[in-house]
Amino acid sequence: MKKLNIEIETHGCKLNFADSQSIAKKFYSAGHNVFDNKDIGSRDIYILNSCTVTHVADSKARKSIRKVKRNNPEVLTIMTGCYAERDKEKIKNINEVDLVITNKEKKDILSKVYDHLNEEIVNIPNIDNYPLIGRTRASIKIQEGCDQVCSYCIIPYVRGREKSVGPETIINQINNAYKNDIKEVVLTGTQLGNYGFDLENINLKGLIRKVLNETNMERIRVSSLQPKEIDQELVDIWKYESQGRLCPHFHLPLQSGSNVILKKMRRKYSSQEFIDITNMINENIPLASITTDIIVGFPSETENEFSQTLRVVKESYLNNLHVFPYSSRPGTSAYYSKEHTKPEIINQRSKELIGLSKNISDKSMKKIIGKERSVLWEGKDMNSGLTEDYYRVIRRISSKPSNEITKQKIKGLEKDNLYI
Repeated sequence: MKKLNIEIETHGCKLNFADSQSIAKKFYSAGHNVFDNKDIGSRDIYILNSCTVTHVADSKARKSIRKVKRNNPEVLTIMTGCYAERDKEKIKNINEVDLVITNKEKKDILSKVYDHLNEEIVNIPNIDNYPLIGRTRASIKIQEGCDQVCSYCIIPYVRGREKSVGPETIINQINNAYKNDIKEVVLTGTQLGNYGFDLENINLKGLIRKVLNETNMERIRVSSLQPKEIDQELVDIWKYESQGRLCPHFHLPLQSGSNVILKKMRRKYSSQEFIDITNMINENIPLASITTDIIVGFPSETENEFSQTLRVVKESYLNNLHVFPYSSRPGTSAYYSKEHTKPEIINQRSKELIGLSKNISDKSMKKIIGKERSVLWEGKDMNSGLTEDYYRVIRRISSKPSNEITKQKIKGLEKDNLYI
């Protein structure tokens, strides 16, 4: 089989990026060129690893694959990921989609593509090379699936039940990434705090300690945790054991500041517990940044309940918010509610919360102007990078590309980015 040019575009969460990395390695091992949509070149195959957490994500996936097919009618277009898992039969009917591969089938994507092309897989070597696509960070899947079944969330359906990856596999992947000059790994999953429940003598804290003790990875980032999963012992690992290698960034989804809405969502914490946890992190790790997700306009959300969300945001120690207008997902229990919030009210509340988010983010970034941060540069020209506490930094003067982590004095803030 001739060498093919394969583009992989990834939408959604860091778990999807980890899956895309695995897909890239399969095709790279088979002798093909792999790139992402930031490195536009001639494509033979286009793989879209999709998200379906909102209807907007579905729409984005359809637009992306149609645009590719319109610009290059000969390309083989493949839809995979969570949207493909949720709605395979409807996606098959999209003219611009040639092949649909669900999450459950991702592990066999190479053989499915070869079958589609009437080619035979022969003698694929097990290589150590790590073909990163579009970034200098590597996402490492430590678990996937979710047993919590929040009332608004489709993820348990498209990702299945919780399942942990064995610690030795994780350690080997991180050490392999390190051998390939990768400077940061992101531990990803759907429900990280439950890591190890299906394994013997290991949990998330034990895994983090193993990663610190058994790898030399320079920076280790934990992608997302539930508020109830943060306790003093976990924070103490960052504070006393990591020697600066664990990135001081915590992403803790709030979703709503109303206890009534949290209960309807089937979230397992109160608004006061969320406030207390963010402040506990700040007291122990003053340099840590804390980000959150909030859903606006959940069914039956009143103006008073939305105002409680604004209050909790103001009383919590937060550095940035990701605001999501509620999206009704078929198959979730909230989908069947008879109290859906009107779209115009959702839009108005979203704008108000986005304004508050910008104020919080600007205030947080201004605090570090004039201070030093470690920046891991990424992108084609390496003129954009991330600090250890998850701020985007722009290098105004282009320089020779390098994936090094460098200490930099932050000079100022322009639009939504810091710069040096």
